Amino acid sequence: MNAVPQSPKSVPRVMIVAGERSGDIYGAGLARALQARLPGVEVFGCGGESMRKAGVDTSVDSHQIAIAGITEIVSGIPRAYRAFHRLLDEADRRQPQLAILIDFPEFNLRMARQLKKRKIPVVYFVSPQVWAWRKGRVKKLKDRVAKMIVIFDFEEEIYKQAGVPVEYIGHPLVDMMRPPMTRHGFFTKVGLDPSVQTIALLPGSRQKEVITNLPVMLDAATRLSANRKLQFVVAVAPTIDLQWLETTLLKCYVGRATVRPAVHATLDAMQHSEVSVVTSGTATLEAALRERPMVVVYRVSALTWLVGRLLVNVPYYCIVNILAKKELVPELMQHDFNAANVATRVEYLLDHPEAREEMIRGFQALKTRLGSGGAIERAADAMVGVIQAFQPPQEVG
Repeated sequence: MNAVPQSPKSVPRVMIVAGERSGDIYGAGLARALQARLPGVEVFGCGGESMRKAGVDTSVDSHQIAIAGITEIVSGIPRAYRAFHRLLDEADRRQPQLAILIDFPEFNLRMARQLKKRKIPVVYFVSPQVWAWRKGRVKKLKDRVAKMIVIFDFEEEIYKQAGVPVEYIGHPLVDMMRPPMTRHGFFTKVGLDPSVQTIALLPGSRQKEVITNLPVMLDAATRLSANRKLQFVVAVAPTIDLQWLETTLLKCYVGRATVRPAVHATLDAMQHSEVSVVTSGTATLEAALRERPMVVVYRVSALTWLVGRLLVNVPYYCIVNILAKKELVPELMQHDFNAANVATRVEYLLDHPEAREEMIRGFQALKTRLGSGGAIERAADAMVGVIQAFQPPQEVG
């Protein structure tokens, strides 16, 4: 590890801004890695519970500004505006030696511009999806950041060609695939029968996503349980209020099969289910790393979908399929995401073990594209390097 020499009167400061659940997890890992490299470092910014547990002073809670689409951006503008200026006030007050902006491009690209005006070097961690839409953002990043740190191998060449300092480190999820609970232990914990075929439902990490996605998933569960002996587990993200979710289950589910929530157990839910219905996002990569069959779904507002169809230039929406360069997993997006389609895709996978095995072989091939581990440690080393590069010359006595 590299260590930046500090004078006794100088406290190293780093700002981290994460606006999503995955960014909060990555930010926590980076905070711990930087604490090991920079003794006494003060880390502050925007994050959630994971970053707070890692010792980050979160001036803004990321849960307050998490947004999912164009209409959500519009309704969230007042909150985002207040959070944006609160963070800038903290940057002015604390004068960090480095700012780490994690994904969340609508917010963080603007933050990068303001931080550059303040001569605070910026490392952007987890690239915006410039390969899918709004490629012009590469020019903005070139002007505003000291370094891009990317987690997909194909992204490195995009930034190299644009003349942006870049480093590919692999995907942080590789190191986060902890050993699963035993099947018996998991089913005992959630109150299900380990001898019954199980379907996992992953409706998302934001309440807005859950409101949109879970009723359709539960409708599909009702259809599936009409003629099959099944049980269902709903993986609950830490950002979702469990009491609210249980009330939603009571209101929306009318099937015969048992449905149970699983808190802080997303990976175990996927591991011990025959098939998972997964909201498009980071969880699809988690399922692929676990080598667990899935159906991927997503729905946004009509306006967000319409604009996206005009701007997005990729053959698939799910990152697993984008990396595989084929439809490795079924995608049910927007109007195709309905209960009948979900039930049909899940039934097909349940009835065709050869299809599940083919999907698993695809996941095994895909895992080599995500790196061999150590991504957060490499990212922290690169960030320390940026701090060193921007330090003023030492005075000679």
